[in-house]
Amino acid sequence: MDDIKAALADADPFSSWWPFVISGIVFVIATVRMYMGGQICPNSNSIREQVVVVTGASGGIGKALCQELVRRSAHVIMACRCLEKGDRARQSIIREIPGASLELLPLDLRSFDCVQRFVRELQARHTHVDVLINNAGIIFHPEERTTDGFETHLQCNYLGPFLLTQLLLPMLEKAPQGRIINVSAHGYTAGKMNSDDPLNVGSWAPAFHARDAFSHSKLAVVMATRVLDRKLKADKSKVTVNVCSPGLVRGTEHLRYSPIMKALFAKILTYPWMWLFLKNPNQGAQTMLRLATDPALSETSGVFFNDCEQTDICELAKDELLAEKLYKETVKALKL
Repeated sequence: MDDIKAALADADPFSSWWPFVISGIVFVIATVRMYMGGQICPNSNSIREQVVVVTGASGGIGKALCQELVRRSAHVIMACRCLEKGDRARQSIIREIPGASLELLPLDLRSFDCVQRFVRELQARHTHVDVLINNAGIIFHPEERTTDGFETHLQCNYLGPFLLTQLLLPMLEKAPQGRIINVSAHGYTAGKMNSDDPLNVGSWAPAFHARDAFSHSKLAVVMATRVLDRKLKADKSKVTVNVCSPGLVRGTEHLRYSPIMKALFAKILTYPWMWLFLKNPNQGAQTMLRLATDPALSETSGVFFNDCEQTDICELAKDELLAEKLYKETVKALKL
């Protein structure tokens, strides 16, 4: 009996500080993960039978967003560059949510011709669009020109979605209350814009840097959103347009061109921190989900959202004269 008492005394967890240390570490990690995950969409209402177009829907944030939208009974058009990958995403969602209303259409924002074909196909299938979510985008892409002659970040992140939005405006006008949701990024604050060349079409040849190209394209998204909002209000349109940042999100394949991902040692060092400090795709989709579904935002337009809340923008993005020039140069470049 004495031996048993001695063994139990030795096994007393409170005789060591290690359990408290481990518990403290777990608590800190859980707290950081919860904080970095951001806010959850505050509403859970249904948007039954609403037609929602989501670009970049084959994976990452786009797929997570489609999944949440069909949970709310929306009919989702998955606009994907790679149909094979898009179909895998579609089947995966249907397996989890039987009866999910999902439609797959090809859309490659690197080609204006493909954008026009997408719109024609959509017009042939549907009378209206309730929500357009310009989610697709790229980052850290090597220097390259599209078939239309534009730098790849500029066309995929800004020009392509701009053209898609303009072409779909008539279908959005036919909806009871059309919504346009443009996706920018925190990195837009580092963007620079030349007043003589707001599209920066002549700025990359001497010293291209993917980070600068990305931030410029996302700054253009913010500025053009505000101009479109003013034009819609002037036309007394019911369509709203807002812009948001999903935050820093892992699992999106956006970092495949990043220098960090090129070395195995760098990956090993980076992934634990990415898991700790970056959102998962579902968390990254929450702001777009709120903008698409919340009835309280039916008249909110021209606003920047982050973590499901309205927030202010940087001073350069408030330059209305520069934004108007950017908008006019964009319309000219797209031959609209």
